[in-house]
Amino acid sequence: MKPTSDIRKIAFLGDYLPRKCGIATFTTDLRCAVAKEFPALQCLVVPVNDHAEGYDYPAEVRFEIAEQDLPSYLRAADFLNITDVNVVCVEHEFGIFGGPAGSHVLALLRELNMPIVTTLHTILREPSADQRRVMRELIRRSTRLVVMSERGREFLRDVYQAPENKIDLIPHGIPDMPFADPNYFKDEFGVAGKQVLLTFGLLSPNKGIEYALRALPDIIREFPSVVYIVLGQTHPNLLRNEGEAYRLSLERLAKDLGVQKNVVFFNRFVELEELMRFIGAADIYLTPYLTESQITSGTLAYAFGAGNAVVSTPYWHAAELLTEERGKLVPFRDAPAIAVAVVELLRDETLRHTMRKNAYKLGRDMVWSRVAQLYAKSFEQARLDHSFVGRKSSPIKTLDEQPGLLPELKLDHLFRMSDSTGIFQHASFTVPNFSEGYCTDDNARALVLALMLQKLGHGSPQLGAKAATYAAFLNHAFDRKLGRFRNFMSFDRRWLEEVGSEDCQGHALWALGLCVSQAGQGSFQMLAAQLFEQALPVAAEFSSPRAWAFTLIGIDEYLRRFGGDRRANQIRESLTAKLMQRHADAATEDWHWFEEVVSYANAKLPHAMILSGRCMNNSTMLETGLKALRWLIKIQTSDSGSFRPIGSNGFYPRGYERAVFDQQPIEAQATVSACIEAYHATGNVFWVAEARRAFEWFLGRNDLGLALYDPTTGGCRDGLHMDRLSQNQGAESTLAFLLSLAEMQALQNTLTSFKETPAE
Repeated sequence: MKPTSDIRKIAFLGDYLPRKCGIATFTTDLRCAVAKEFPALQCLVVPVNDHAEGYDYPAEVRFEIAEQDLPSYLRAADFLNITDVNVVCVEHEFGIFGGPAGSHVLALLRELNMPIVTTLHTILREPSADQRRVMRELIRRSTRLVVMSERGREFLRDVYQAPENKIDLIPHGIPDMPFADPNYFKDEFGVAGKQVLLTFGLLSPNKGIEYALRALPDIIREFPSVVYIVLGQTHPNLLRNEGEAYRLSLERLAKDLGVQKNVVFFNRFVELEELMRFIGAADIYLTPYLTESQITSGTLAYAFGAGNAVVSTPYWHAAELLTEERGKLVPFRDAPAIAVAVVELLRDETLRHTMRKNAYKLGRDMVWSRVAQLYAKSFEQARLDHSFVGRKSSPIKTLDEQPGLLPELKLDHLFRMSDSTGIFQHASFTVPNFSEGYCTDDNARALVLALMLQKLGHGSPQLGAKAATYAAFLNHAFDRKLGRFRNFMSFDRRWLEEVGSEDCQGHALWALGLCVSQAGQGSFQMLAAQLFEQALPVAAEFSSPRAWAFTLIGIDEYLRRFGGDRRANQIRESLTAKLMQRHADAATEDWHWFEEVVSYANAKLPHAMILSGRCMNNSTMLETGLKALRWLIKIQTSDSGSFRPIGSNGFYPRGYERAVFDQQPIEAQATVSACIEAYHATGNVFWVAEARRAFEWFLGRNDLGLALYDPTTGGCRDGLHMDRLSQNQGAESTLAFLLSLAEMQALQNTLTSFKETPAE
């Protein structure tokens, strides 16, 4: 950094060692290189933790972020603002930040007062809708953008319309090591006199190592002493979800091919010094990745820059780096081509050494000291750009500019109410009431909640186990002969009826549809798909509008995964037509409703209309749903401005007085959910305020000024009577609150990440 520079403190944001991942290694190496090259700079780190225990970080780590906890991102922004950080350097990868497509980081960036330099480790040519939205906002919030390849620069321009003058091309850094003969290092690993092939990095199926193994028999026939070293432990995420299944499959493949004597697996994460000795011992480095969509590979950069001869599939980074006799490219998933390329290089020592020298020569521009200098230039330019554009100078926000505080998620009562069979229906105060048994309605809601929480990043082994229990209850409840679910079960596990209500069927289809749409459930998801397919046909016979609504919500989720399912689409069209006809038959100028009475779970009816209208591109249906929801909101708002749901002690028949009590949590939950759907359909912040109003009913903004949510247990009281609260905390009420909290948290995450939260 220039002596005249006013940059004194830089914060690096991303994963950090000892967390074991490629971004952590890069962030650590970059921070150390900048600190070494510019010793007057303070270089602090703000890492992202993927588990609650965190890591044993070194002293430069000053503040930690919990990956899925949005408030911790906002606290990190406050920390960076008040500690006079001059530049924030973000290491961006979609998967390391919380929220859809890693959107939580945007909430942090929005609050920063200093320039932001963002290194883009993944730039997708065909992003999902969420990934595209996150990337465009990231481009907008960043002062400078760092890419590591020309292809990355091209994608930023052409796919995301990033300004050319905002992009800096800085190669992936590498350690500076001498150009040495591989034989110098081979003794250390017991491979002296052998030809060594190497692949290193965290192990996962996309690395294509099975194709390198299948190439070995042809290589060994000509070079029997070849040793293929696979260095690196299984990726932590893969290890958590699937254990060592992939590594074991590779070991079995090596034995089946008869090459086990020529293959060595080192199942560990090695430090830099040892890694460079492994690279030094390699005659040829292999990267047989399976797809082209990798814009940057740190492992390739390390091996290439150290002067390895490289055989690689033509993923984007390799295709750019390995031109002009700096390596050999082979087709994807082509073991014979790998064998031919390796044999040619082992035969032709002159060609192999020419490649090594060409790679090493270009690698001199990639050593960390040089990369640190290039980053320093980017930091300086960001400082100039930031000063020219001008930014807000104060992190202080007034109350109406801040997102509303939500209660902390507490699942104690949910777990207390659940056993190995399912969730109990009722409670005596806070104690499960065994005599009332279980029901499919509540187990379906509980499964929906578990899936929502997992998507929000609140997954835990205990919650995952409960989700499996709730799904097992639905599976057991389904009568395959009748194609319908039973509902009520006694404590001794006897079904108390042959067929449950239509609403029960709708609840089950809602939960199963959500399970199908939520990726990553494996066989759990397959079971849900089978049940959904078998249970859906009877929905065409339903006469209950609420059963139609619950089913439509489930169908929408199901079609997110299997959009081409004709029967599901036909049933959706049939049910929406019935709902529209109900509205046409009942609605008048002063009664915008679907029935002659406003009864229970009311907001689910307009919710289904709004959702289906949006997804089916039917503006009439959408407007009908929005109009009905506005009318429902109006009649459920008290003179004081609080949410006042239709009371269950009489409901609201047309032409009569509406019942004020008993007010039920399910009404608030249905309203929260419908208003959030209306916001997603329209973008109108009116619906955000109404969702918040309905949610605050749980917290005491109601006719009695008493909170139904019990923060000591995590449960919710069963209802609001004329003069008191119900003291029982049953499943329906507790699930209503927790579902509302989960949906409000998801909404707030989106609002906080992408734009200012609207004031009520």
